Amino acid sequence: MTEATGIVGEFLALKEETDADLLAMQCGDFYEFFDEDAETVADELDLKVSQKSSHGSSYPMAGVPVDDLTPYLTALVERGYRVAVADQHETADGHERAITRVVTPGTLIETTDDDAQYLAAVVREGDGYGVAAADVTTGQFFVTSVEDDDSEGALLTELYKFDPAEVLPGPDVRADEALLDRIRERTTATLTLHAAESFAPGRARHTVREQFGDDTAESVGIDDDEAAIRAAGAVLAYVEETGQGALASVTRLQTYSGSDHVELDATTQRNLELTETMQGDRSGSLFATIDHTVTSAGGRLLQQWLVRPRRSRAELQRRQSAVAALAEAAMAREELREVLDGAYDLERLASRAASGSADAGDLLRVAETLALLPRAAEVIDGTERLAESPLSEIVAGADREAAADLAAELDAALTEDPPGTVTQGGLFRRGYDDELDEIIEQHEAAKEWIETLDQREKERHGITHLQVDRNKTDGYYIQVGKSEADDVPEEYEAIKTLKNSERFTIPELEAKEREILRLEEQRGDLEYELFRDLRERVAERATLLQDVGRALAELDALGSLATHAVRNDWTRPELVEGRDLNIRQGRHPVVEQTTSFVPNDLAMDDDRRFLIVTGPNMSGKSTYMRQAALITLLAQIGSFVPAESARVGLVDGIFTRVGALDELAQGRSTFMVEMQELSNILHSATDESLVILDEVGRGTATYDGISIAWAATEYIHNQVRAKTLFATHYHELTGLADHLERVANVHVAADESDGDVTFLRTVREGPTDRSYGIHVADLAGVPDPVVDRSRDVLERLREEKAIEAKGSGGGEPVQAVFDLSSGSFQQGGESGGERATADGGAAAEADADGAALDPEAEAVLDQLRDLDVNETPPVELLSTVQEWQKRIDED
Repeated sequence: MTEATGIVGEFLALKEETDADLLAMQCGDFYEFFDEDAETVADELDLKVSQKSSHGSSYPMAGVPVDDLTPYLTALVERGYRVAVADQHETADGHERAITRVVTPGTLIETTDDDAQYLAAVVREGDGYGVAAADVTTGQFFVTSVEDDDSEGALLTELYKFDPAEVLPGPDVRADEALLDRIRERTTATLTLHAAESFAPGRARHTVREQFGDDTAESVGIDDDEAAIRAAGAVLAYVEETGQGALASVTRLQTYSGSDHVELDATTQRNLELTETMQGDRSGSLFATIDHTVTSAGGRLLQQWLVRPRRSRAELQRRQSAVAALAEAAMAREELREVLDGAYDLERLASRAASGSADAGDLLRVAETLALLPRAAEVIDGTERLAESPLSEIVAGADREAAADLAAELDAALTEDPPGTVTQGGLFRRGYDDELDEIIEQHEAAKEWIETLDQREKERHGITHLQVDRNKTDGYYIQVGKSEADDVPEEYEAIKTLKNSERFTIPELEAKEREILRLEEQRGDLEYELFRDLRERVAERATLLQDVGRALAELDALGSLATHAVRNDWTRPELVEGRDLNIRQGRHPVVEQTTSFVPNDLAMDDDRRFLIVTGPNMSGKSTYMRQAALITLLAQIGSFVPAESARVGLVDGIFTRVGALDELAQGRSTFMVEMQELSNILHSATDESLVILDEVGRGTATYDGISIAWAATEYIHNQVRAKTLFATHYHELTGLADHLERVANVHVAADESDGDVTFLRTVREGPTDRSYGIHVADLAGVPDPVVDRSRDVLERLREEKAIEAKGSGGGEPVQAVFDLSSGSFQQGGESGGERATADGGAAAEADADGAALDPEAEAVLDQLRDLDVNETPPVELLSTVQEWQKRIDED
């Protein structure tokens, strides 16, 4: 194809300069996309595609107006594209275009989502990993390193917590395809191969020092942590190189370690449905249930608390005291929430100011929100219960005086309703700048001269149908009706003839128009310069904005917890040292919102650490265990909990094995997933952890499953020693309570009368005396013949009788029985209390009447002899028996 020239050629040349997926190039009043980029953008954003000719070839073209780029850019980046932006600059020779920034999923500032938006970098160092995560929309910046027996698992857990929009894998990580695949599975992040030199130790350390100061890394304890330094330096370099200008808002380097927070791996966060349900919906999650925040920053902080619970009892008690004060002072709480309801997201506004993307409306929102801090402080200081609580410390942590001064400065500078763009004038109040005031006065005088020109001309020349107007084509003009057009004076110069009128101009009007245009240009240039200076002063106070924003967000999050506690009769848990978990009349925080809930007690301590939970399906075992985990988690974010009372020993991690997630698409069976989750728990949990096991070993053959569950129970009891709730259908395990000193049995009760079963959903001491699987099958709509046959089989099992495998022909049952003593099918049937043998003899060659068996029946019996029931999964066994029945019946 012929090489493109002109605008298309320039576009393609610029595209070669960047590794971005798409390029938006400014062409006058539009940003244009050409060639394949145009088709991609048109498909994604439903834009119209036209054609642009270049050197004999035609190229697809799609564009958006300059002022409308941001929403289109945001939509593209939120879909995972990296978009380069080439701006047009006027020069003495005309204009030139150059790439000024690259917007990526992790560096998008104008996001439409209230959730945090992290850019993460991952570096491998020895057997461990360094992780850095920056939210450029708020200036938050976290670094850590992980190194333990399962460093890769710990890394994936950290990434899952941050849920990054974009991940920068370091040189060693990007070469590990298996790890990259796991990152893709656990996150929705775009993986970007950033320049390897940004991860180099020396360069990364220099970058960190340039951003935060020479001594910061040492003061926060990572000076000797090469992996953390490399990851941090790579993130900072990437943000700088994309040209977004957001680094000015990244003012704090925050480190953390696993000892600061409760470990919640990705499986546990999914199983407990912290931020979304198993189906991927936010509604129905724990966060959606307790979120009553009135600001986006408050909601973001509350969600952060949920996925990163704390282990510091002092910090948790501080939050509890604040929640208690807000819960008790109802009127003050509602007044404070009304104040906060007017708050904008100061952390994100600080980033917009720092990046140069904030407009006048953004700065007004900064002023309005800063002004809320003194109002919030007044509510707190004016209410004795709140003033004596940690809430007063929260508002005192931000510089109230500096906030008030900046709010006053912005309010005095900007008009109440500034225009949407910063170049068209009308941004500033009178009195803000003397030079600007003079230009405005001259401009208004010139406009007034024009506005009164028609009346003067009518009086001077006696023309009745005369008016002065303006349009883009003719500029200012005097319009006279046709009937009087011949009576105009000589200085009137005709410029256009219309059907019913004539348009004229005069030298004075042309001079005044030139003056107005000059003044408008001067005003626009001066206001833009003044606005950039004002925005820069706001950017310089990014730390102040972040301090105030975080204080208001914390007040909002605490207010949300108090509001939910009051509305739902939650209580303040007692946080204790040791392994106690004593809950009286506990409830599930989400389930209680949608159903009449039966509360239950839970008692665990040093001498009672392992509870085997039995009971019917659908009776509430899973809910009971999950509510124990959620009550523990809520206590460790500083929240009240759904219970009459609760005594909670702080845990270092919560681990769950609940159900089997279907990961066959990744080549792993549900049983393999189950075993991997169990392995993670056995390796990761400690004697300070809480473990929730909802069935272990159900995905394999019965005896294998019991063996695994039995051994896991012993290992957790003897070696791990974690607080554990283990729901199982293997009643054999309940006997462990008689032999392992810290194991106890509890069960979910059911009432049976006249063949009907009622699930009481009440947890009682001791094991259940039976299961109710057949009853559940009946409730689920399993056909009556299957349910009835199940009851018959169950009765024979209870009586330790052999079970016949019935054929479907309606005749005599097939003489193959399941022998309980051997645990396998045997040839022949029962006669006079004697069982047929399976090792040959006359019975192997003849049926009950002595007749020889046909070849098909003999083949089935041969398979029966070889079948090991103990090693055959129940579903496979049932399928095999059904196939035998079909073969014998057909014969």
